[in-house]
Amino acid sequence: MSAEPARSPMTIGDVLGLLRPEFPDITISKIRFLESEGLVEPERSPSGYRKFGEADVERLRYVLTAQRDHYLPLRVIRQHLEARDRGESVPPPGARRPGPAEPDRRRPRTLVAADTTAPEPAVRLTRRQLLDGAGIDEALLARLEEYGLVRRIGAHYEGEALNIARVAAALGEFGFEVRHLRAVKAAADRQVGLIEQMVAPQLRRRSSGAHEQAAETAREIAALSVRLHAALVGAGLRESLDH
Repeated sequence: MSAEPARSPMTIGDVLGLLRPEFPDITISKIRFLESEGLVEPERSPSGYRKFGEADVERLRYVLTAQRDHYLPLRVIRQHLEARDRGESVPPPGARRPGPAEPDRRRPRTLVAADTTAPEPAVRLTRRQLLDGAGIDEALLARLEEYGLVRRIGAHYEGEALNIARVAAALGEFGFEVRHLRAVKAAADRQVGLIEQMVAPQLRRRSSGAHEQAAETAREIAALSVRLHAALVGAGLRESLDH
């Protein structure tokens, strides 16, 4: 019985066609950017054309899944891939190791069954879909809108509104009112402004893929900012509760 022939090398367009059903936002610029970051290294033909193999496609799928579903920064994804290349066991994307910032799992969690730090997909929700999806009532949604935490765009809400509403509802079980969250919103707005300043030089570039690279940089900075915030809050709480 003859061995099954290996699949012929694929062009970047072939790879795009394979991945797009699972990742509708994937573009050729995105693939080139991930290559420039060293996350995938396709072979090159003598004339310079990229030649992707099945392992390259699987590697891209791993990166895109880690970004989309778990919001991992590229630096962490690169570390996972390098560990895999060395033959080490790597946790699946989004696996969380126990640490000081982990919540107390002895406390029952009733409202938030999913990881609320993960971004919602790019969707548009009606008011009823938002209420049902977050498990909140009209009064809470009205207060979230009043204080600017949730914003309606036309007749719909973006996917992030669902995430915000879920977290606000979960915090409500601990006695938080929407007015208490104004400081969090103000801090988030300041952080957005700072990130915009950091990526502004990239946005001014005229090179191909500049906006894609700026978006990736902004996402990495945002993820790191969330980690820093969690670490600072954890450190502050330990100091406060130890005294």
